Amino acid sequence: MTEQSRNVELQARKQQAIARGQGNVYPVYVAHAKNAELWDEDGNRYIDMGTGIAVCNTGHAHPKVVAAVREQVEKFSHTCVMVNPYRSAVELAERLNKLVPGESQKKSIFVSTGAEAVENAIKIARAHTGRRGVVAFNGGFHGRTNLAMALTGKITPYKYQFGPFPADIYHVPFPSELHGVSVQDSVKALANLFKVDIAPQDVAAIILEPIQGEGGFYQAPTELLQALRELCDQQGIVLILDEIQTGFGRTGRMFCSEYAGVEADLMTVAKGIAGGFPLAAVVGKAEIMDAPLPGGLGGTYGGSPVGCAAALAVLEVIEEEDLCNRALFVGEKVATALSALKARYPQIIGEIRIKGAMIALELLEEGNPDKPNTALTQAIIAHAAQSGLILLSCGFYGNVIRLLPALTIEESVLDEALGKLSGLFDQLLSAAPAAANQ
Repeated sequence: MTEQSRNVELQARKQQAIARGQGNVYPVYVAHAKNAELWDEDGNRYIDMGTGIAVCNTGHAHPKVVAAVREQVEKFSHTCVMVNPYRSAVELAERLNKLVPGESQKKSIFVSTGAEAVENAIKIARAHTGRRGVVAFNGGFHGRTNLAMALTGKITPYKYQFGPFPADIYHVPFPSELHGVSVQDSVKALANLFKVDIAPQDVAAIILEPIQGEGGFYQAPTELLQALRELCDQQGIVLILDEIQTGFGRTGRMFCSEYAGVEADLMTVAKGIAGGFPLAAVVGKAEIMDAPLPGGLGGTYGGSPVGCAAALAVLEVIEEEDLCNRALFVGEKVATALSALKARYPQIIGEIRIKGAMIALELLEEGNPDKPNTALTQAIIAHAAQSGLILLSCGFYGNVIRLLPALTIEESVLDEALGKLSGLFDQLLSAAPAAANQ
């Protein structure tokens, strides 16, 4: 077996051993990683612009996180927080309760994944209100478990073949200026929903992402979030903000909803919370969080002591290294580079969306928002590894390139990554420059 065949060998073994539904974007098998860089089994180096889908906000193998995890594992790895709890879980809950926006007294629960957090948030909202209905948004993504899939506003690949789904789930349009959907359109659709399908008095919760993740990084306007907050207050509906991808400094604030000055009733968090260790939480107003009876919430691995130790270290790193401001710096630097790229390909790059270090490029054909350039997007993703980049796509039509660099990425490495991305566009469009600039 030659040195250069390890990725190929592992991919062949993976296809025989792991179900095809759990696919992988790249046949690149990671051997080790540090901050914003990773190396594969063949020794090739890559700049990671996806960070495990916004998980390693503090970079791969941050020394402080590694030290905290090592110290915890040497003490114990599991007892179940519902049987014999431990100090780190209490301390982390206290920290989260203070960090989540709003003046209301907060409480938290811990689970293992973002989907679990979403499902538990719905359970809590239903217990608190005694109501059944939940409203979500087109293009939203809330997870892959059954209820979370029902909430997700995109069929393929997340919901296709997996029904039936729970009842009493409803969807309304999400605003997008590029695609001609205004805040007023969303609010009107919600009003129509209350007239046609379900009375507001039967709605337990409205759930949305402040920036849609898998949906394409469309940002919820402040006007929408404030309108929803007012509506929920009027109708006794629980407002759930899904900050699983937008949290922990990613957008330049600890949580993205801080920009709108809106306090959620419940907030779901995961991904960047623990630097790569499985941990998620629901944090919300104490009187709502306490609605379920003892034993009604929990899970065997929820609030893992290793995950809690990692999360406490992550919060220290975010504060000590001022990563919220660092995210803004990263966003500004990327914006300059992408603006220059858009000037070269104005009919290809339809829109650049940036909030801190949560960045997207939507690719079109002939500058037409109704013609998503899915083929070019997928070609760029497919060729990225050859250029030493790890990139992710998203969007309703799979025509959005998303950039989620580590907030700790070195400036020189970021410059290198942006140069490689620009080179990919030039490489793939050079055969048809006229088409690119129509």
